[in-house]
Amino acid sequence: MIRWRGAGNRKGRRDGAGLLAQLRRPPGGRDARIMLFAQLLDRTGTGVWAASCVLFFTFVVGLDARQLGLLLGAAGVAGIAGSPLAGHLADRFPVRTLLIGSHLLRLGTICAMLVITRFEVLLLVVAVTSLGERASKMLEMLFATRAAGEQRATYQALSRSAANAGYALGAGIAAIGLAVGTREAYHVLILGNALSFLAAAALVWRTREQDGPGPGSARAGAGAGAGDEGEDAAGRTAAANPWRDRGYLLFVLLDIPMCLDDSILGVGLPLWLVDHTDAPHAVVPAFLFVNTVLVVALQLTVSARVRRPRQAAGAVRLYGLATLACCALLALTPGHGAWAASITLLAAAVLVTAAELIRSVSSWELAVSLAPQEARASYLGVAGMSQSIQKSAGPLLLTGGVMAAGPAGWLVLGAAVAGLSVVQRRAALRRLDALQAAAAPAGSRSTAGSGAAPVS
Repeated sequence: MIRWRGAGNRKGRRDGAGLLAQLRRPPGGRDARIMLFAQLLDRTGTGVWAASCVLFFTFVVGLDARQLGLLLGAAGVAGIAGSPLAGHLADRFPVRTLLIGSHLLRLGTICAMLVITRFEVLLLVVAVTSLGERASKMLEMLFATRAAGEQRATYQALSRSAANAGYALGAGIAAIGLAVGTREAYHVLILGNALSFLAAAALVWRTREQDGPGPGSARAGAGAGAGDEGEDAAGRTAAANPWRDRGYLLFVLLDIPMCLDDSILGVGLPLWLVDHTDAPHAVVPAFLFVNTVLVVALQLTVSARVRRPRQAAGAVRLYGLATLACCALLALTPGHGAWAASITLLAAAVLVTAAELIRSVSSWELAVSLAPQEARASYLGVAGMSQSIQKSAGPLLLTGGVMAAGPAGWLVLGAAVAGLSVVQRRAALRRLDALQAAAAPAGSRSTAGSGAAPVS
């Protein structure tokens, strides 16, 4: 169970410090502070691009709806490959070097969009950009895991706050360019995005490479023969290859529906408002505003309550309940009456944001803790696929299934996520028990008695 009441120890008092104070002295010290600033700049540029790319492709490049759909679909598919590719490379090359390369790759592809007009080439460029974006996010996650150590939950909260502030700032900058609306204004926005990648790469270059498993260590844990589920869960037969680790793949598979809050906020709420209520369209931007403010204000507080793997497993169930409550509220949204619909939808935005706050901590903590330490980079790369798959499949699920079924569709979705969250919690606890049992003999032979580090 998660103890949501404050603790009296030093860690609890440290979490009571303000957000700005934590940002000045984050877990991981100087390098973590530089990385957080790099993420802020990166997400600012990404926010500029996210707010303007559809209009750029439509009014400047001249793509029709079918071409735009193919373009965004290709970006989604390429993004799925970005995380495991980055994780695979991170087991062999320095994370810092790979992250700089990812930023510079996106710098080149974004600048190329200024001169490319052929759809076929543009398709490839956008796909590579999306692949680089997902790869860089995974590498940032791995950097934080190594730099912050057991305080990774606090670092994750700071990272989320910085990222959301960057997205909001980027959207505001984009609004100025979109208000001008000329080709030159769109080009300035693209160059601003490219500049953010260059600045982020320069900042990462100032950090030091974090200690992590060497290229050969991924094979150190392998050596036992194929065995039962407990051995598989402990990573003994699949430490070097997450694709053969059934226990971890089950976690990744169940983590996909645990990320649906993203599509509910970005797709479900706006479309439900437009198609099924009398609420004014001006309420739609308020969803993102509410989400951004609450994430920046509360992420650190939520993360302070989910410090350990078993707490993260318990939080998964809370995610399911929050999502179920949000979906039930959407199903009950009045179709007539602008004020009533607006208030109900804003309340649903608060609930889905609560789910996001829980998921952002629990999913990350479990992805790290359920992976064998000697092959953590490649495992985290596979875990990062869950969000990418959700970004591709989630909108299709909502528009093709839930929205078509009406209120009943929301109830079914909420119940399904809540049920799967219980399954995810039980599976995570079983794997944690297996990891702890496998580490216990090593710990008993160690004078330090620290063999159970992955689940401490």
